Amino acid sequence: MTPQRQAIAPLRSDFTVRFHSEAQIEPLREATLALLKRTGVKYRSAKALAILKKAGAKVDEGSDLVRLPRRLVEETLALAPRSFVLGSRDGAGDLDLGSGFTYGATDGCGVEVVDWRTGERRSSTKADLADVTRMQDCLGSISFWWPTVSAGDCGRTAQLHEIEAGWNNTTKHLMGMVQGETLARHAVEMATLVAGGAEGLRRRPVMSDLIGTVSPLVNDKDGIEAGLVFAAAGVPVCYVSMPNLGTTAPATKAGAFVVGAAEIVSAAVLHELAAPGAPVWGSIMQIYADPRTALTMTTPLDDRCRFLATELLHSFGLPALGAFGGTDAELPGTWQAGVETMLQLLQAPLDGCETYTGIGLTNTYNLFTPENLVLDDDLYHRARHAFLDISMDEESLALEVIDAVGPGGHFLAQPHTRRHMRDAVVRAVTQEIDAGGQRYRDAVEVARERALDILRHYEPEPLDEGARRELRRIVGDADRELRG
Repeated sequence: MTPQRQAIAPLRSDFTVRFHSEAQIEPLREATLALLKRTGVKYRSAKALAILKKAGAKVDEGSDLVRLPRRLVEETLALAPRSFVLGSRDGAGDLDLGSGFTYGATDGCGVEVVDWRTGERRSSTKADLADVTRMQDCLGSISFWWPTVSAGDCGRTAQLHEIEAGWNNTTKHLMGMVQGETLARHAVEMATLVAGGAEGLRRRPVMSDLIGTVSPLVNDKDGIEAGLVFAAAGVPVCYVSMPNLGTTAPATKAGAFVVGAAEIVSAAVLHELAAPGAPVWGSIMQIYADPRTALTMTTPLDDRCRFLATELLHSFGLPALGAFGGTDAELPGTWQAGVETMLQLLQAPLDGCETYTGIGLTNTYNLFTPENLVLDDDLYHRARHAFLDISMDEESLALEVIDAVGPGGHFLAQPHTRRHMRDAVVRAVTQEIDAGGQRYRDAVEVARERALDILRHYEPEPLDEGARRELRRIVGDADRELRG
C-alpha cells in the first residue's frame, strides 16, 4: 500500500504548568538588559551600525561595538508581533504561532547520511536532502521543514539549492538557513515566486529563515545583513544563539542564558528598527564542551531548565523556538539515542514554545539515517500522547458496562468493548507483530522498513512545472553570480 501523508500533529499539553515565576525570571532579564547597556554587542555591518546610531544606540566611533540603552530595547521590542503565521505552499499547512500549539521540525544541517540504497556512510548531497524532505512531508510529527542535511555538493550557493529541494518536495512551511545579503535576495525572489507575489509573501510568508549569532555577543555581517533583507520583505526570521558553556559563554547555565538572550535581543532590536512590525522570534540552544576531550555534547546528565530559554524570550515579548530532541549517540536504535531524545521531547509539550527542533539526526546533529527519523517520529508521538487528557463522559466511564459484568467477570463479549477495543491500543513501532503473530519484531528493523517504504513510494504534491523552472533559473543565476 502506498504510504499516505499524515496530518500535521503539533504538540500541546492539556495540563497547565508554570516552571518559573516572573520573580524568578527577572534576574535573568535584568542581567540581559544590563549586559546590553554596559558591555554591548558587536554588529559587523556598516548598514546595521547606521540604523542603530540613528535610533540612539551608543556606537563606539571606529568600532563595531554598540551599547543598547534599556529604553531603546524595550520600546523597539514592543513593535515586534507576539504571534504570526508561517504559511505553507498549499495553504493547508499554515502554522499560527498564536494558537497555543508547538510546531516541530527535524534537526538541521547534518553533514553525513547512511545512503538508503547502498548502506554507505558518506557526505550529504542535495539529492539526499530531496529524499529526506519527502519523508518530512509524509510524517505528521513534522510541522515545518528544515534542511535536515546540507547540500554539501553545491558549494557557495548550497543554501539556495537546499530551499529549492524543499519547495520541490514538500508543501509544508520552509525555514531556510540562508546567510549573506546576496543569497538572501535570491531567496526572497524564490519565496515571492512560490507565494504568488510580494504582497502574498507578506500576508502568508511561505518561508522563514534561521540566522545564527556568534557567541559571545557578536552579530556577524552575513547573518545580520541577510536578516535585514528578510525583514524588508516580511519574511520571518528566527535568530538563534548556541552558547557553549565554558568556551563561548560562562561555565554557568545562568550566565550562558544571559549571553544567549543578549545576542537574540540585540538582533531582534535591529530587525524591528529596520522594519517595524516585522515578524521575528528567537532560540537559545545551550551546548556543552567536555573539559576532558573538548568534544561538544548536547545532553549531559545535568541538563536542567532547558525550558528556561522559552520563558526568558517570552519575557521580552518574543516567540520562541525550543531545542527539544537530538542525541549525541553515534547511531540510532541505541539506549543512549532513545533516552536522550525522549527526555527532551517529554519537556516540549509543557514548554510553551511556539516552535521547536528537532528529531531525525544522531551523532550530535551530524548523521542522518532513515530509520532514525521513523524512530524519533515514534518517540514524538509518545510524548504528544503523554500530555493529552482522557475523556470522562458517560460512555468512557462505562459504569453500566462494569455493572453488567460485575465482580469476577470479563468484558470481551460486551458491545462497549467492540466499540472501543480498536482504539484502546495505539501501536508503537515496538509493537509490530511478526508474520507468525506470536511476537513483536525488532523496532529498528520495522523503522527501517517503514522509512524505505516512504522513500520508495511516497510522492508529495508537486510544485507547478513553471514554478520549478523559475526556481531553477533563480538558483542558476545565483550560481553564476557567486560561483562563476
